[in-house]
Amino acid sequence: MNDAQEYLEPGEFVDSDHPDVRAFAERVAGDQPDDRSRAVALFYAVRDGWRYDPYGTSRERPDYQASAILTTNRTWCVPKSVVLTASARALGVPARLGFGDVRNHLQSAKLLETMGTDLFVWHGYSEFFLDGRWVKASSAFNKELCERFGTKVLDFDGVTDALMHPYDTAGNRHMEYVHSRGSYADLPYDEIMDTFREVYPPSISGTAGSDEAFR
Repeated sequence: MNDAQEYLEPGEFVDSDHPDVRAFAERVAGDQPDDRSRAVALFYAVRDGWRYDPYGTSRERPDYQASAILTTNRTWCVPKSVVLTASARALGVPARLGFGDVRNHLQSAKLLETMGTDLFVWHGYSEFFLDGRWVKASSAFNKELCERFGTKVLDFDGVTDALMHPYDTAGNRHMEYVHSRGSYADLPYDEIMDTFREVYPPSISGTAGSDEAFR
């Protein structure tokens, strides 16, 4: 457990000690018998509890605290990962944030025009320390969205990494991981925003859009 001990502590964004975060975690998975089942229950609650919306990307620091994200009902991969990670820690499950750059080969024309690229930098996911090793889980795409657009629903069993599917249900290329940005105890907010300013136009932030994230 020494390797994972620091990933039980609350952070500025992963505010696992906040009463609302603790209450959410307890409600979802407080009755589960072990860390693995707690992580799995939290994964599904976060995956489907927030609709994926890549258009409303805030640049305001407080919006990325788990306790603040709990007040929303649609968001994107990084905030969902913050909530999932904080909720796990609230129940005593060591958890951290992982990031990578991915290409979305099924990106909609609207989103491509808005972003100016098919590259999603700092795609966020959670990592849980279960049975002596780290297991990754991306909670970004809610089930309803995937079923609507024919992309594979991502499931998590607490044993195998659950990262974005490379192909959709028809065999078309979907998500491609192109670069790892590592793992973090708390959200590297400044680094993420600096990269966003370099890669994306200002229009990517601030306005909620639609579910048409793929095609």
